[in-house]
Amino acid sequence: MTAPLTPSPHHQPAHDSWPVQDPYPGGAGPAEPHGEDGPGLKTEVRQAAVIAVALAVCGALLGLLWLWLAPHVPLISDDHAVYLKDSEGEQAVGVDGMFTLLAAGFGVLSGLVVFLVRRAGGIPLVVGLALGALLGAVVAWRLGVWLGPEQDVAAHARQVGKGVTFDAPLELKAKGALLAWPVVGLLVHLGLTALFGPRDPEPEFVAGPEFSDGPAPAPHPSHGESQK
Repeated sequence: MTAPLTPSPHHQPAHDSWPVQDPYPGGAGPAEPHGEDGPGLKTEVRQAAVIAVALAVCGALLGLLWLWLAPHVPLISDDHAVYLKDSEGEQAVGVDGMFTLLAAGFGVLSGLVVFLVRRAGGIPLVVGLALGALLGAVVAWRLGVWLGPEQDVAAHARQVGKGVTFDAPLELKAKGALLAWPVVGLLVHLGLTALFGPRDPEPEFVAGPEFSDGPAPAPHPSHGESQK
């Protein structure tokens, strides 16, 4: 009587197979990334549009503050020409400086508020912040000029009469001041995002077969032990 050559499946050595840890427990596969037009992008674009409109509306407040705080440039007429009453005054420079200072303050506030609204940031949000701030600066400039003193200096001089001091039109000679709001806003927002924004999660380490918790293979006898 001979024994079967094929071993029983119940007596298989423990080291014949290695258990492999499932990198996705519960049967869940890898998460598929959203497409470029996924809901996340749509939400960011919608938020960016709202921010751009809100900043453009805030430009009216900047224009009113500029009209109120900007220094007045006094003019005087002698029935032949209009002159600066104070030829050595720096009021004209102060008008541009006041607009730049106020616009920079609005940039700090807008960058801070946008960061608090959405800490994750995003390209659409940054674009909305930049465009909205630029539109707000343009609105402030045009509103301040429109609500300011008469633009027709000659007509205004004839109206007030000879030797009477009147205010020059509100002008923004340094058009580069329009960039103060968007530039400062972007710098503040990007700085806050870099310092306090959310960080990307660290990649998870998935153990392979060589690091699994399965039983270790039986050690092979050394040459010396085999001779014994």
